[in-house]
Formats: sequence, structure tokens, C-alpha cells
Amino acid sequence: MADPRRVEFGDFLRSRREKLTPKTVGLPAGTRRRTAGLRREEVAQLAGIGVDWYIRLEQGRTVSPSVTTVDALARALRLSKTEHAHLKALARDGDRRAFTREIVPPPIQRLVESLPHPAYITGRRWDVLAWNEAAEQVFAFGRLPEGDRNTMLLMMTNKQTRKAYGAGWAEVAKRMVAMFRATHDVWAGDPAFAELLTRLRQGSPEFVKWWEAHEIRSTASGLKTMSHPTLGVLHFEHTSFQANDDPALKLVIYTPV
Repeated sequence: MADPRRVEFGDFLRSRREKLTPKTVGLPAGTRRRTAGLRREEVAQLAGIGVDWYIRLEQGRTVSPSVTTVDALARALRLSKTEHAHLKALARDGDRRAFTREIVPPPIQRLVESLPHPAYITGRRWDVLAWNEAAEQVFAFGRLPEGDRNTMLLMMTNKQTRKAYGAGWAEVAKRMVAMFRATHDVWAGDPAFAELLTRLRQGSPEFVKWWEAHEIRSTASGLKTMSHPTLGVLHFEHTSFQANDDPALKLVIYTPV
């Protein structure tokens, strides 16, 4: 049975290959192409590896590319720094233990509750694990069933969240999908992530479209504007931090602008 992480590795290679043109990488256009993007043999040539070896990688076979091979593929496919790091992560033989929901240590819980601005803690799967009163006023996490307290579910399947972002929803949601994709692929095949992915696919046609594009983005600070039913229009600058106690825990703070 194929390793899910290797399958994602191959799918990511294919998605990047199909976005390139011969002109982009300095190759002649050649004869008419039946499909978009570079041919597999062209990528293999650019990376300096065998065509059969590259095909095995793109098909998600259980093979382990070296660091040198991954770096060569990144150069051949013109990957960004974030995409290159993602390819490296998928190439590594990672921890195969099943995902378990994280527990927020009491000191971190108290820290979050003491903050004056909206703040919450998420885990690896982007579940919301703890939050303060200011975050409750804006996001109403406490009114949701525990299984729905997940930032991807809220963004992609919650009607109130979509309404709050208005015309800016698609831009924010698409960016979040690309960031979550980087997290998911490392945990590909895990039952907890598979269950979340099924809910997202069933609940949002936009998610399905953006997911298939296999875009990858790193987590970054930024600005968000939301329309709250009682608080009115809210402008926030959001940023996140990892906890030393457990790097899987991420503190997200929304500072009013």
C-alpha cells in the first residue's frame, strides 16, 4: 500500500510541473503538447536524474529521494523557498504515530486568558484548544460543539464566518487552504486529518477547487477585516507564536488596528 506522504510528494511534483512552460525554464517549445506544463522527461533532464526514477517519484512509489535529489528537483521546478521546504518535509521519513489532540498546559491557558485582545491556541490540526474572553466576543468558540472548533472548518464551512469576511472571504480562505495544505501533507493518511479533510470537501466546493491546485504557503502575519453583528466592522492585525512547551501549540493574537 502506498505511503500517503509519498503520494502527496508525487502530487506536489506533478502540480508544479504542470504550472511551468518550456520557455520558463529555457527549453525549446518543441512539438505540440497534449497537456499543459512540462513533460516528465524534461523535468528529469533539468534535475539531472533518470526519467524512470522521476516517474516513480511522481507516482508516489515508496522510494526515498536524497537531499541532493530533492534540491535538484526544487531548482528544476523553480520552487519558492516555502515550496522547497515543503518538498523536503515530505521526503523525510517522519513520525508515524497517530495524531492525538493536544492539551494546553495551565500556564499557557492562564496567559491566553490574561491577554486584553482576542487570542486563542491551536494545535497541529488547527483545532482551537483554548481562547480568552475577547476572542469569545468576536469568534464565539464557546457556542460551537467541540468537534467544530477548528479554524479551517470555521473558514470554509461556517456561514457566519463567510458572511463576516464579506467580499474578502475568498482571498483569506484561499490563503488559509494553502497554509493548511503544508500541514496536512506531512500528516497525510492519519485518520484525524482524513476525517477533517472529508468534512472540508463535503462542506465547501471552493475548498475542493483550491485543494486540487496544491498551493503551498507559509504561515504569516497579516491584516483581517471582519463585520461583526454587534461589534460592527473590526480591523485586526493577526500574528502567531509557537509555544516552547509544545511546538505543536500556536498562539494567535488579533490586535485591533
